[in-house]
Amino acid sequence: MATAAEYGHNSWELSVQVDQREGDEGMKFKLRVKGDLHVGGLMLKLVEKIKAPQDWSDHAIWWEKRSCWLLKTHWTLDKYGVQADADLRYTPQHKPLCIQLPNMKTIRLPVSFSCVVFKAVAEICKALNIRRSEELSLLKLPDDQKKKKKKDKGPESVFDEILNMDMAGGIYCSLGLYSKTMTPTYDPDSGSPASSTSLWFGENPVTACQPNLPQEELAKLFKPLTMEDKAAINAGWLDSSRSLMEQGIQENDRLLLRFKYHCFFDLNPKYDAVRITQLYEQARWAILLEEIDCTEEEMLMFASLQYHICKLTLSTEPLTNSNEPEIDEVEAALSNLESTLEGRNADKILEDITDIPKLEDTLKLFRPKRLTLKPYKEYWFVFRDTTISYYKNKESANKEPIEQLHLRGCEVIPDVNVTEKKFGLKLLMPAADGMNEVYIRCDNETQYAKWKAACILASKGKTMAYSSYRTEVKNIQSFLQMKSLAPPPGQAAPDVESMEMKAECFVSPRYARKYKTKQVKIQSRHTQKGQDMLTTRILEALHNISQLSLMEAKMRFIQAWQSLPEFGIKYYIVRFRGSKKDELLGISYNRLIRIDMSTGLLVTTWRFSNIKQWNVNWEIKQVTIEFDQSVSIAFSCQSCDCKVVHEYIGGYIFLSTRSKDQNETLDEELFHKLTGGQD
Repeated sequence: MATAAEYGHNSWELSVQVDQREGDEGMKFKLRVKGDLHVGGLMLKLVEKIKAPQDWSDHAIWWEKRSCWLLKTHWTLDKYGVQADADLRYTPQHKPLCIQLPNMKTIRLPVSFSCVVFKAVAEICKALNIRRSEELSLLKLPDDQKKKKKKDKGPESVFDEILNMDMAGGIYCSLGLYSKTMTPTYDPDSGSPASSTSLWFGENPVTACQPNLPQEELAKLFKPLTMEDKAAINAGWLDSSRSLMEQGIQENDRLLLRFKYHCFFDLNPKYDAVRITQLYEQARWAILLEEIDCTEEEMLMFASLQYHICKLTLSTEPLTNSNEPEIDEVEAALSNLESTLEGRNADKILEDITDIPKLEDTLKLFRPKRLTLKPYKEYWFVFRDTTISYYKNKESANKEPIEQLHLRGCEVIPDVNVTEKKFGLKLLMPAADGMNEVYIRCDNETQYAKWKAACILASKGKTMAYSSYRTEVKNIQSFLQMKSLAPPPGQAAPDVESMEMKAECFVSPRYARKYKTKQVKIQSRHTQKGQDMLTTRILEALHNISQLSLMEAKMRFIQAWQSLPEFGIKYYIVRFRGSKKDELLGISYNRLIRIDMSTGLLVTTWRFSNIKQWNVNWEIKQVTIEFDQSVSIAFSCQSCDCKVVHEYIGGYIFLSTRSKDQNETLDEELFHKLTGGQD
């Protein structure tokens, strides 16, 4: 019984619901309090009244009506605005959350529901041994997507299994396949379990590649996505500056952990076994479900890489990183410093500084115009700095050029078919009325690699003097070699019987149906069986990558994914200031793209490097961005809250500030300053 003194005019009864451990029934208490009581004192009163021998250190006060945590325990109830009508919950901050990883495996993990999502994702990545957690975030699917997936999966699905995991990294299957008591230790160098005696029977479901699904299962998941569908999905990214509970996420809800920002910093096979595997899996599913467009030639290249990775994963030999080259960053830096100090390359360094690199060659050019079908025409091209000049012929190079193409800020889109010996580039250059479109055709792979590398650097405002030019040329040549489907001279045709897996598992359902139709048409003239045509094409592509190790093959897959024109672009429906129709805004790792919604054609692009400032008018939900040269744009978001787009832009700008000198530490305050919105 409360004393008469306790019933003062400034005291009242406060109702508090106490959540117990999972499975235990909750309790409700009423406490007589005053407005000057601090939250810590309220929690102490509550624990004393409960009188239960339990560790309450993870519990905190949650205010359902205001959708906020009362985490500042030194604040009084008056300061928080808590009055007699407030229903509070004393609940654990860490609750189980079902998280679908990029490899489509779902784990149940205790996650903090009280800290901001940025920190919660860092905790999850630490448990999974994934470096650079700032590149990932949590995605909530739209309700209609969830219903469709549930309907399509049927009663028994490979995605229904949930692996329970603790924050120390221990995993055990909900069906009893894995031991709950065994907790693995990780080798900090490789990112793999340190000892052979681990809790997993078979492969670690987090670090190992998952087997490809049968075509029937894959077809159930496949759904062609329109731009509107993609915009609806991209609206589901959680706010990194707010907690899970504040965003309506409940205990045991299912969220997707995905690489949100497509700029993968310091990707090192020596330290990033899990990160590379999960990146590969996210890329693989994006290809198989056609979330990103690719050509038939590219689809076959991706299929051959998947098949090679599957074979290596299922091989009886232990999969370790021992065959990967050991790179000691300190030794490499000292070696470079020693070479510089010795002056062995002094002449070459001086030459690189004083000489302006230049490309000259005969190329073909085509400028598409309405109601014209003029073919490509040969010109003499000169590439200097970030500008292409072209002339009637080589002899005219000392005169005024026909035209100069300024490539800074342009889009470089490959137009390549290695099998047909087609090596083209599509250049989209910003102009006052949109984008100027130019097509350039090269004669061979070597010429294409040099000119494409130069164009890519020029689009970023860099010249061929940068050391990355040679690396870019080699990467392009390597990518072209992977796309080549023709076997080397003298090599026998592939034996289709040697393929141990069904070929259709490695391509999207649409391409599988396409090859099946082709096969039916030639069935009367050939003795090959059902999928032999597709099998032959995959095995032909395999000869270019058959010598790659498991980690090298995954890295090649990721690099090939990064080279696709649509890589990393997230779409949102917006309405630009002064416009009466909705348009698409594409957000990539280095630019914003304005796209006509009815035609899908690119209107113009703006580089992040040219942004001077941006702000959000939260009252009218409008984002305004100012660029160099007095260019300004403003738009309101139609498919999501403008905070989602604001965070994407700020997040990419934040990630561009990273450097290896930071020694793995992140300026979290700067991240929230760039992405946090009103606060």
